[in-house]
Amino acid sequence: MARKFSKISQKAFESMQFNAGIVVNKFDVTGETEVQDADIITATTGGITATCKANFTDLGEDVDNAQKNTAELMQIEDYDCTLAFTALNVTTDVIKLALGAADVSDKKVTPRMTLDPTASTGDFKDIWWVGDTLDGGMVAVRLMNALSTGGLTLKTTDKGKGNIAVTLTGCPRLGSDVVPMEWYYSPKAAA
Repeated sequence: MARKFSKISQKAFESMQFNAGIVVNKFDVTGETEVQDADIITATTGGITATCKANFTDLGEDVDNAQKNTAELMQIEDYDCTLAFTALNVTTDVIKLALGAADVSDKKVTPRMTLDPTASTGDFKDIWWVGDTLDGGMVAVRLMNALSTGGLTLKTTDKGKGNIAVTLTGCPRLGSDVVPMEWYYSPKAAA
């Protein structure tokens, strides 16, 4: 029996994302600049999870005779955008990133009780995840104003690798309605 609804289009196949990808400090979505080793934040294990979820309010929820989840009465309050991964490198940079608010001096990382909101040098940083697609293209996620909200847990194993679970949350700037996550897809350029 022929299965007429069990096909996949060539475009769908070619645009599939594969492999874990990399977590980097900066990325050129035009493809004109290669990723430099210095921009790769860490080696990872177990893959990377990017999540961007809208939080809705149903303004008609308590209105008599209004149907629940009526399109015209739904409102987006904000978004929860996160990037989660398990880092295999236990460097001062990874420890600082996982702590969220910390200072690094020499070989020591010291957690801080206050956040530094300075755009270019503070605790909030843009972090990228970049992965491959089967067509030779790329998919990328930019988490803006990323801050670790998962804390730091170093897990070690007998005769195995140590790792640090990292959960970063995109934080909108005060007075901004910009969602702190952007997604990019670019197929391989035709030769």
